Amino acid sequence: MAIKIYRPTSPGRRNMSVTAFDDVTRSEPERSLLAPLRKKSGRNNRGVVTVRHRGGGHKRRYRIIDFRRDKLGVPGRVDSIEYDPNRSARIALLVYNDGDKRYIIAPVGIKVGDMLMSGPDAEIRPGNALPIRMIPLGTTIHNIEIYPGRGGQMVRSAGNAAQLIAKEGALAQVRLPSGEVRYVDVNCMATVGQVSNPDHANVEMGKAGRRRWLGIRPSVRGIAMDPSSHPHGGGEGRSPVGMPGPKTPWGKPALGKKTRRNKFTNKSIVRRRGGK
Repeated sequence: MAIKIYRPTSPGRRNMSVTAFDDVTRSEPERSLLAPLRKKSGRNNRGVVTVRHRGGGHKRRYRIIDFRRDKLGVPGRVDSIEYDPNRSARIALLVYNDGDKRYIIAPVGIKVGDMLMSGPDAEIRPGNALPIRMIPLGTTIHNIEIYPGRGGQMVRSAGNAAQLIAKEGALAQVRLPSGEVRYVDVNCMATVGQVSNPDHANVEMGKAGRRRWLGIRPSVRGIAMDPSSHPHGGGEGRSPVGMPGPKTPWGKPALGKKTRRNKFTNKSIVRRRGGK
């Protein structure tokens, strides 16, 4: 996979790039695995905006992904590799020997016609899913479960990969892409390999309209506002922040402040992502 850089035929095209779609083999999704997707525009279940600068964007349909990989012991053939507008990675359509069809997150290196399988007897090769207790140390993995049977929740975005570094009884140590090392139950499922589309991080948007297609709205700098709208605002001409550290629009610390509240899983973290 490579990056395609456009010629500067207009100001918006200058420096614009996209990932090449040479790995995508099918343009239309499998209809039986589609679901409607309502726009939430950064709102929570009560309709309150919890993430600002979201809204609009192109209409999408959700692709139902098999994160559990619970079709144990049944081989499945890779029928196609497709683009998914809801995620950065590519997805692969598996057609199992019993006729069942499921989407999975496509790892690097698989191609149409490959046979994949999940379960403790599966071979250690990209795309196969196994319990962590059956995976050798040092193996690159993704789509990792946090709780057995719940489905993969970690390491699912484009180009990411974790590494299995140790096993201690009922727990295994996994190094995540952020550098964090945490304990995971050895009965949790994980998929071998690295997530596809590793060049996603190198894409240059090129113009503001392309971000609007993705549902990302503009953001105004606090320093450009008046003092009643933002703590950074006001002053004559351009002025520094003028306080101990940058602040959010509501006066809360914006850099370096720890916001983690999930104390229940603190015991699962061996080393935090900052190396502390």
